[in-house]
Amino acid sequence: MPIRFFYEEIPFKIKNPRKITAWIKECAKKEKRNSGEISFIFCSDSYLLSLNQIFLHHETFTDIITFDFSIDKAIGGEIYISIDRVTENAIKFACPFEEELKRVMIHGVLHLIGYKDKNPTEKAQMRKKEDAYLSLHKKMFHVKHL
Repeated sequence: MPIRFFYEEIPFKIKNPRKITAWIKECAKKEKRNSGEISFIFCSDSYLLSLNQIFLHHETFTDIITFDFSIDKAIGGEIYISIDRVTENAIKFACPFEEELKRVMIHGVLHLIGYKDKNPTEKAQMRKKEDAYLSLHKKMFHVKHL
C-alpha cells in the first residue's frame, strides 16, 4: 500500500519522497507491522489548529495530529504536520529542519504502530524509538547529518 504526501496551505514539498517511503516501510517492518495506506499532510499552523479544535477540542497549536486507521498488523492513517511548528521547533531545539521534520514524521508513524506519549514513561520510550529510527535513516542512506 502507498505512502502519500499532500500539502495544504503551504508552499512546501518533501525532499526525497522515495527515500522517506523506504525508511518508513523499514521502520514498520522492524516493528513487525506492514505499512498500509499512510497519508502525510503537510500544512500551516492555522490549518492544523482548525483540526485540533474540531476533532480534539484543543485550542492550542501543535506540530502533529495523527488519525489512526490501522487494521491488525497493517498500519495506516493520516498524519497532519504543521511545517510552521516544525520550523519553530527546529530553531527552539537547535537542530536542522530536516531532522526535526523526520522526527515528527516517525513520531506519527509510531502512534500508528500503537505507541503512546501521555506520561513520562511513554514519552521516554517514544523518544528512544524516534532516536533509533532517525539513526536507521542515516544508516540506510549514509547521511552524515539529517
